[in-house]
Amino acid sequence: MLKNKMNILRSLILVIPVLCIISCNSNAKKSPIAKVDVVFQEDSLKFTESQKVFIREVISNSEEEVRNLLPNLPDSIKVIVENVDWNLDIVNGVTGRTETNYPPLILVQISNNYQGGVIDSVYEGIKSTIFHEFHHLFRGWAIQDNKFGPGIPNAMVNEGLAVAFTEIYTGNIIDVNSYPEEADNWVKEILALPLDASYAQWVMGEHPDGRTYIGYRTGNFLAKRAMNISGKSILELSNLMPNEIIKLAGY
Repeated sequence: MLKNKMNILRSLILVIPVLCIISCNSNAKKSPIAKVDVVFQEDSLKFTESQKVFIREVISNSEEEVRNLLPNLPDSIKVIVENVDWNLDIVNGVTGRTETNYPPLILVQISNNYQGGVIDSVYEGIKSTIFHEFHHLFRGWAIQDNKFGPGIPNAMVNEGLAVAFTEIYTGNIIDVNSYPEEADNWVKEILALPLDASYAQWVMGEHPDGRTYIGYRTGNFLAKRAMNISGKSILELSNLMPNEIIKLAGY
């Protein structure tokens, strides 16, 4: 009788640690570290619950796609989403910016005035915005703690890489990022600019001569030219410094 009890006790001693391991592994699988945290800023205009679910889903899916392409994308990215009544038609209803690298923070504005409203903006614009801004995070191109030095050439390269990356992997091409036949001359203009040249005029706004978004458009041309001349992919270029990409493009 005593022998049987001892055998049972030995069996329990062996089984309990195994059960603990299984339980711990199970709990670990249930609570993975979140790669992206979507937060809604609703100071004035609010989202419906169904809109929030859809926005979270699209952002999460886009994050997975970008991470598969750019494995060194930072973890624990926070995306703050705001509902706005701005005219964002030229970017399909959504805009955004990479605020900080540490912690990784993206701000996204979704227009409720685009076509059918918020849902149309999400359908047509948010994936491209996430791809663009996450590429900036991968590169370290952020507003508050930028990893690159001053100057419009650095902006041209980083914005151009993000535009080309987004076009190639989402298939979404918008006119505002298109470049003209004289883009080669635009590159030379930018490379000759002083370090304190106006960012608003040369990158994301309107130049006094009427040209718009010169940095984005010229950067797109530069990235595509560097790819064509060097035979490197946009992913390979994304690991290079601006001066290396400018050189590969023949400047």
